[in-house]
Amino acid sequence: MSTYRRFNSLMRTTFLGTSDSAGRALDAVPGELIRPEGVRRYLIAIPDDAPPEGRPLVIVLHGGGASAAQVMGRAFPPSPLSLLLEVAAREPFVVVAPDAGEGGWADGCARSARAAGRDDVAFVDAIIARAIVEHGVDPARVHVVGVSRGGWMAYRIASAIPHRLAAFAAILAPMPESGPGSAPEVALPALIAGGTADPLLPYRGGKYRYAFNFMGRLRSIDDSVAVWRCLGGLDDAPATSTIVPGSGQCGTSVTRTVWGADPAGMQVELYRIDGGGHAEPSRLKRYPSFINWLTGRQNGDVEIAEAAWTFFREKRNARMSAGV
Repeated sequence: MSTYRRFNSLMRTTFLGTSDSAGRALDAVPGELIRPEGVRRYLIAIPDDAPPEGRPLVIVLHGGGASAAQVMGRAFPPSPLSLLLEVAAREPFVVVAPDAGEGGWADGCARSARAAGRDDVAFVDAIIARAIVEHGVDPARVHVVGVSRGGWMAYRIASAIPHRLAAFAAILAPMPESGPGSAPEVALPALIAGGTADPLLPYRGGKYRYAFNFMGRLRSIDDSVAVWRCLGGLDDAPATSTIVPGSGQCGTSVTRTVWGADPAGMQVELYRIDGGGHAEPSRLKRYPSFINWLTGRQNGDVEIAEAAWTFFREKRNARMSAGV
């Protein structure tokens, strides 16, 4: 490679990152709902080659300071969760990315005056209801995945409307110690992922000076996992495996721990990213180096969109399946 090409590659990696594709992706189009707080917006992707009924639904919740466009790969920097659009084209299932709007999610953990008057749980509930009626979504196969503040919102949704969900995932998001989303009462299959070197939402939890009054105290990732394990009665020894490194990304490694042996039953799954920062693991969607300098290392051995769908794929909401 010439000196110019090496320099150009370095500049692109530093300031743009890389965004590769593994296959065809669904196209996400805008949608709107009229809510008491006003017009709420979202992006929706519907497979055109799937049966008109019985489709799973995956709701994707963006992080703080981001948007539905960013988490769906339409805005800089493209999120690794945007690969769900490729997974959905292959499987297929419906993908919806709600937009929090100004102030971010009313997640009950981060304090925002602009979000205080909104009911984001009701917003997501309304999206689910519309998807069931208008897009043939199976009510027993509704899943939520959120990253960072979107992960806090996922906890809140799982706590407030567990009857709507078959499973959920919270990426780079320890549970809050108090407030909405901190004390769920109904067991749900849960996938939780966190980096041990995350400088923004630390793996070990607690309250940090940099946050000032922005957020309350957080549980550790391990304690967050324990909440859902206890609810699900998962006391047996888990299955633990080390993800084989394959990306050449130095300084991180991943351990996967699963409680519950039945992929169609109650499970809690933990991805512990040793040395990982506040960046969703991905081989294909790499954040720019200048972002990683601020947020910590991004692991490339796990494709988090694929991991989330693998966890969701066999899960069913038993109450909905029984017509209760």
